[in-house]
Amino acid sequence: MPIVAQSTETTDWVSRFADEVIEESERRAPGKPVVVASGLSPSGPIHLGNLREVMTPHLVADEVRRRGHRVRHLISWDDYDRYRKVPADVPGVDKTWSEHIGKPLTSVPAPKGSAYPNWAEHFKAAMVESLAEMGVEFDGISQTAQYTSGVYRDQILHAMKHRDDIDAILGQYRTKKAPAKKQQQKPVDEAELEAAEGSGAAGEDDGSSGAAGYFPYKPYCGNCEKDFTTVTSYDDDSTELTYACTECGFSETVRLNEFNRGKLVWKVDWPMRWAYEGVIFEPSGVDHSSPGSSFQVGGQIVGIFGGEQPIGPMYAFVGISGMAKMSSSKGGVPTPGDALKIMEPQLLRWLYARRRPNQSFKIAFDQEIQRLYDEWDRLDAKVDDGSALPGDVAAHSRAVGTAGGELPRTPRPLPYRTLASVADITGGHADQALRILSDLDPSNPLGSLDEARPRYDKAEAWINNHVPADQRTIVRAEPDAELLKSLDEQGQRSLRLLLDGLAANWSLDGLTHLVYGVPKVQAGFSADATPKELPPEIKTAQRSFFALLYHLLVGRDTGPRLPTLLLAVGQDRVRALLGE
Repeated sequence: MPIVAQSTETTDWVSRFADEVIEESERRAPGKPVVVASGLSPSGPIHLGNLREVMTPHLVADEVRRRGHRVRHLISWDDYDRYRKVPADVPGVDKTWSEHIGKPLTSVPAPKGSAYPNWAEHFKAAMVESLAEMGVEFDGISQTAQYTSGVYRDQILHAMKHRDDIDAILGQYRTKKAPAKKQQQKPVDEAELEAAEGSGAAGEDDGSSGAAGYFPYKPYCGNCEKDFTTVTSYDDDSTELTYACTECGFSETVRLNEFNRGKLVWKVDWPMRWAYEGVIFEPSGVDHSSPGSSFQVGGQIVGIFGGEQPIGPMYAFVGISGMAKMSSSKGGVPTPGDALKIMEPQLLRWLYARRRPNQSFKIAFDQEIQRLYDEWDRLDAKVDDGSALPGDVAAHSRAVGTAGGELPRTPRPLPYRTLASVADITGGHADQALRILSDLDPSNPLGSLDEARPRYDKAEAWINNHVPADQRTIVRAEPDAELLKSLDEQGQRSLRLLLDGLAANWSLDGLTHLVYGVPKVQAGFSADATPKELPPEIKTAQRSFFALLYHLLVGRDTGPRLPTLLLAVGQDRVRALLGE
């Protein structure tokens, strides 16, 4: 079933932008589909920071679609960008790929062993697969196809004709001091960055100036295919353009009205596309919002092409628990595909939906993922019982599905931390995992692991790939006879109370009540006594009791939650390890 629009009482950031976008679209292009846009450069693995470039307009587009409007979400694949550097830690790539620096990304070979025809298609494919799993609908536009087929020919000729006007706009910023370099969020044009580092106010190339004048166009060399080229002359009437390549020495004269092997520089290319596509909404990273940056300058240049600047919220940095920042050019950074291996798409969508674009947040690959899942499950329960706040309900609705319907979800969404503990303890044995998970709630046992999938598989992947070996759980093969022998009367009695209650409490809730209750009973209180009814010393006694059990079961001070651990070990083995 399609997910209906939220109540007008909901004023989350997505709804507010949707209001603005619909109004602006009706003003600029009444009766036409609302156009939102994203841009991604497949220069290497497309990481989770880049995903915000897609999720921000996706969420707005989906809200507009829920309200009954036609929407196009364009993703411009900047695959005609130059290959700027060889990313680190990319399998199947070695130093010989440096021979291709300066070529379009679609002219660079894919990593060894890839099923795709070139570098760009290889890295686009992983992102397309992730977006499909997340329910993101989009129209993909290859900039290689656009430029090489001549789609932008009129726009290129127009830019060259008005090059003095463009140069005058850019000249307003060239003498200004460049701001401190910031982490790139939206991939600026890789085809220009290295060729003229620092020529623009934000370190982005704005075209070539020389004795022949300013030109906002850069050809790819007809001999070496690289962009180490300089335009030496251009005639507006004939469109004859002469360029020379500093890499191989090749030079030629072409007619630009017939030539399709080059592109506009980034600060001109981006606003040209806004006008060409009629973009109403496109976000930009914080680096594009400073004076002289491409978004700010583009707001002036777009008028030369007869267009208007899109509504463009600045979006903030996305971090990873345990990592300082992400950069696809350096390699080794998590991608959406990496995240989707350990979390369901609903959770990943929620992380982007619940925070305003200008709020930074982190995506957890460490132990924090368990807390995030606990928070998500609590929200899920509040939505079900009607106690969630309107803004939280809206974020939840945007996470679980789109205007087209709900995303596939786990039939029995058991706690992630419990699933992770079971996967850890069982070491991948599905039959053992099913046994333990069925004991969680004996009144409603799990009939098949499929009922707990895909969440179980995500938790297992997290345990296997992101939990260090020294933090994995290994159950003792034999009882710790020395420790058992050294226990005083109080320690022995605590184990007896636990063992006597195992059979009657063999469920997740029952064992939780039992392990927390033993120290209460030993201190003369009821096992049902609440924290308010107990002295502070009980918490200390509970911690000591838990540490004793962990040592006897897994030889460490800590481990998975004790009720889950006990279920995983099994009643007979628990009794043996506790000295019965």
